[in-house]
Amino acid sequence: MTEEEKTIEVKNNYDHLIAEEKNKHTVYCTKCPSKILSSTMGKHSKIQFNLPYMSQRKNFESVECELLSDYWMVPDMFMFDNIGFSKTVEFGLKYLICADCEIGPIGWYDDKTKLSYLALSRVKHAEDS
Repeated sequence: MTEEEKTIEVKNNYDHLIAEEKNKHTVYCTKCPSKILSSTMGKHSKIQFNLPYMSQRKNFESVECELLSDYWMVPDMFMFDNIGFSKTVEFGLKYLICADCEIGPIGWYDDKTKLSYLALSRVKHAEDS
């Protein structure tokens, strides 16, 4: 295994954030102090999804996306402490954003299944105080 592969493996290892398949810590926005999800409210889900980058290049015709595979699946939108939803972008899909500072997308919502998916790499995690 090369050094680069080891770095990627460590970067994508979220085991320290998971307890009994749930989020061990409270989830916060990376830009502002907004609390997004209380501990144990999300179930760890491994699902691949192309989520648009939070920053897009100017004068670029298409939306650039990042393939992510680690999410907190939240079965009810009312389980969030603070979340915003975009307008429907395609086929019942809405993006999740911080309701306070509007940074995002930090995940997505499927209108058909009523499930929300919050990307672990797009939020920060902190122990409850």
